[in-house]
Parts: sequence; C-alpha cells; structure tokens
Amino acid sequence: MPDAIRICNSADVPEQGRLVVDLDAQTVGLFRLDGKLFAYDNVCPHQGGPVCQGTLLPRVVENATGSAFHPIDRHIVCPWHGFEFDIRTGAHAGGGAFRLTPITVAEARGEVFVQLP
Repeated sequence: MPDAIRICNSADVPEQGRLVVDLDAQTVGLFRLDGKLFAYDNVCPHQGGPVCQGTLLPRVVENATGSAFHPIDRHIVCPWHGFEFDIRTGAHAGGGAFRLTPITVAEARGEVFVQLP
C-alpha cells in the first residue's frame, strides 16, 4: 500500500474490539470483526460527532419468534445523537444516505497500516 502509515500492532485491535488513533489532524477508528479489520474517519456524517468512540452493540436480528442479538455483527452508535452504523459496511442501520467514511486499512507482519485520503 503506497504512502501507508503504520498505526499499531495487530494485537492492539482485539476481536470485536476497537482502537481509536489520532494521526495529525485526523482521527481514525479501527475495528476487528471475525478477524478482519475495518477503519473509518472518526466523524459522524450526521453532525460531525466522534462516532468511532461511541458504544459498540451487537446487531439486532428479527425473526419469526422475536428478536435476538447477532453473535458477531456489531454496530457503532455515535455518542452525540445516537446514529447507528454497521461496522462491516459503514452504512447507517436505518438505510438512507448516511454512511461512515472508510479508510483503507491493511495488516502485514503483525502490524496495522492505513492510507489516509
């Protein structure tokens, strides 16, 4: 990955966890689900809140007998106004035009790298 910035060691982002890192004027949130890393700009598209620092919740799954929490899928909830986003896609849980700004992330030799826009 050209112009990649080393952020941390792979072990610093636990499974179903996160790490929020300041990189000069930009803050990036890193998340790990099912072994895969996802990274987003820490700015909520609703009103600019620190979305990556919000509460991590399991996704609610509706079925014929009611609802349950998904064992792996997680959502992040912006602490300012409660906007909820799917960590895997960055999409707003209710659909529509809101989505998190993805950051290119890669993992190699036990280290995590990002490429800022």
